[in-house]
Amino acid sequence: MQYVIYADESEEKGPYFGHFYGGLLVRSPDLPTVLEALKTAKENLRLGGKVKWQKVTSQYLNKYVALMDTFFDLVEQDLIKVRVMFLHRAKNTLTEPTDEKALNRYYLLYYRFLKHAFGLQHSNDDGNPVSVRFYLDRRSGTKDQKAQFRSYIAALEHQPQFRKARIVFPVDQIAEVTVADHNLLQCIDVVLGAMQFRLNDFHKKIPPGEQWRAGRTIAKEKLYLRILARIRAMQPDFNIGISTEINGDPANLWRHRYRHWELVPRESRRVPRGKVKE
Repeated sequence: MQYVIYADESEEKGPYFGHFYGGLLVRSPDLPTVLEALKTAKENLRLGGKVKWQKVTSQYLNKYVALMDTFFDLVEQDLIKVRVMFLHRAKNTLTEPTDEKALNRYYLLYYRFLKHAFGLQHSNDDGNPVSVRFYLDRRSGTKDQKAQFRSYIAALEHQPQFRKARIVFPVDQIAEVTVADHNLLQCIDVVLGAMQFRLNDFHKKIPPGEQWRAGRTIAKEKLYLRILARIRAMQPDFNIGISTEINGDPANLWRHRYRHWELVPRESRRVPRGKVKE
């Protein structure tokens, strides 16, 4: 069996939260069912192009709600596991790096997300080896940087927790892909966008010179609220702004269908609220 992980990121800096990384995991036997369900939903809704958070408008709201309902039906059935990681900029900030260091930091945070977010070390009880296939959103970087990044991910299988669980990370199963070609990556883009939108209070934004919020903002808030309702149907007390509790059992890092992770990097520094740089 394989775990197939699709991962995306949004490093846009909001006033409170930034460095959003999102991913979803599907077990290989479930992948055909998942892909067919999303393909059929998009076709029935006539969403032929690329689905993304930035395209949400009042005109398309009902279609996006219906598509995300299909997506969260699959999450609810545990056919998809979803993870979202972010940095609380009002608590911690990272020093502003050069372009090269920014790219290295991007790879470091991505590596951390892939290593920890799904609790893979708790996933394999039967002792048979499980390999992991990664589909990562295409990103700028040199050929050498990308090769080194893939080698770091592949080397995870040598770490004790993954050796014990017999989780392997073949380097030839780590691929960069285009979001437009993968409906699952498009869905995680919408989830990431919704969380970034709400955590940064963009739902309150009023255009300059206007008295009321724009129709697009209202539509996005309605879609966010629908997504939140689907999450809370599974986890009634879910709080989007903090790391999801494991309730005393580390295996819940794997068992939970949907989780958030508030990242506190070692290289960050504490800052008082209201002092975050724009």
